[in-house]
Amino acid sequence: MHDITPCLWFDHQAEEAVNFYLPIFPNSRITQIARYGKAWPGQEGSVMTIAFELDGRPFVALNGGPVFMFNEAISFQVFCDTQERIDYFWDRLCDGGTESQCGWLKDKYGLSWQIVPRALRTASR
Repeated sequence: MHDITPCLWFDHQAEEAVNFYLPIFPNSRITQIARYGKAWPGQEGSVMTIAFELDGRPFVALNGGPVFMFNEAISFQVFCDTQERIDYFWDRLCDGGTESQCGWLKDKYGLSWQIVPRALRTASR
């Protein structure tokens, strides 16, 4: 059990985004879906939250409306052992998104990722 779970706020694309991320990372799955009811602000029956795991790590995706947007203040680092893995994650996460510099990219939902050679992680410690 994890004590910290990132919650990713989407306008209305939580389910679409989760289905985009799951096949990219091994050991990933949806663990729970909650839907809006009659008394809730979202459309009844539509996805409110999706609890999911990426490579065994917990996340929640929330359809909260257009109030908040992602920015570079938060990013997820993916450490890779080989150039092949770097290319794998870069190509998939950047599909429909935008490339930046120094291993940074924004996926098509605006979430920032850093694809980092593991050797740089150990060199900075």
